[in-house]
Amino acid sequence: MALMPVADALSAVLAGAEPLPEEMVALDAAHHRVLARDVAARRTQPPQAMSAMDGYAVRAADASNVAARLKVIGEVAAGRPFDKTVGAGEAVRIFTGGVIPQGADAVIIQEDTVADGDSIDITEAAISGRHIRPAGVDFRKGDILLAGGSRLTDRDLSLAAGMNYPELPVTRRPKVAILATGDELVMPGSNPDPGQIVYSNGYALRALARAEGAETIDLGIAADTVEATTLGIRRAGDSGADILITTGGASVGDHDLVKQSLEAEGVTMAFWRIAMRPGKPMMHGRLGAMLVIGLPGNPVSSYVCGFLFLVPLIRKLSGRSVIHHTRQTALLGRSVAANDLREDYLRARLELRSDGVLVATPVDHQDSSLLGNLAAARALVIRAPFAPAAAAGSTCDILRLPD
Repeated sequence: MALMPVADALSAVLAGAEPLPEEMVALDAAHHRVLARDVAARRTQPPQAMSAMDGYAVRAADASNVAARLKVIGEVAAGRPFDKTVGAGEAVRIFTGGVIPQGADAVIIQEDTVADGDSIDITEAAISGRHIRPAGVDFRKGDILLAGGSRLTDRDLSLAAGMNYPELPVTRRPKVAILATGDELVMPGSNPDPGQIVYSNGYALRALARAEGAETIDLGIAADTVEATTLGIRRAGDSGADILITTGGASVGDHDLVKQSLEAEGVTMAFWRIAMRPGKPMMHGRLGAMLVIGLPGNPVSSYVCGFLFLVPLIRKLSGRSVIHHTRQTALLGRSVAANDLREDYLRARLELRSDGVLVATPVDHQDSSLLGNLAAARALVIRAPFAPAAAAGSTCDILRLPD
């Protein structure tokens, strides 16, 4: 079977995904959720012209000359408007957030006045509009301020509250079930027997999924039998998972039973094996409404494929407006050899030089089992199929890994 190019494989994964249904959540529960649709302001902010400073609301024409004297006829505090009109030669004591009374068109700050009983003397000339926040200077009723598909920040929640929303429409969180396979796997904290390996893949994959806003379901480790693997697949379906991720058992060995088990359960395979390194034995299919990605068992391959394929899939199911990773450019920190037919994703350290140039230095050993090098990496250097050798200092494309 020919190896599928990475871009084609990603297109196939995303082609089967549509945004999940909308649900309403309270503002306090909406942080980092994905807004399901555009949201327009329910009110104008501020609803009336308001003072930006403590001082006096005046008519600018009456206070245009230093040493003008005005009579103070009342007071305005935030939430307590003044119900009379400011006339010629009059002023109203006003505090920050107070509504500008009718007739006034300027605020003289407290420091530019001298109080004398029920009058004030002006020491700085007033200018029309100064120290006044006009009605609607922030936003107006009907303005679309939060766009559907955006992931809500802490500032967005404050804005939504100001727009008078106690809750927001968001897309349901995708549910990602993760099933490991392999007789050789034991849990962290165990005392492995000869030939056994401590299971690590699921911890990175679950963290990756949760960072993108997904809920995760840990299906544990299935033994290398069709029966155990099939049981795990069925548990994923029973859990209501939107995505099933398997790790291990994806290659061509006698004990690699995931593809066989998935097909026996009715999974329609879109592809199996892609032209990338690490991660060639990756598969994708669908079981009813559940999307399935079969990842390799080697921890680096599992993580890189999860980063490249699972993250965009979660984003699409979440209704995100930005789905794909953003490529950046950097300079190679060391020379790299010519590439073969597979697209390479080299783990690399990053350094920002004093001149502002970003340097990506691939780690010395790119073996797909090396967790230490994966943890040390901050980016993936992308090498296209059949790319020629590249010298240190030449430009390369990178994808930054999550912090």
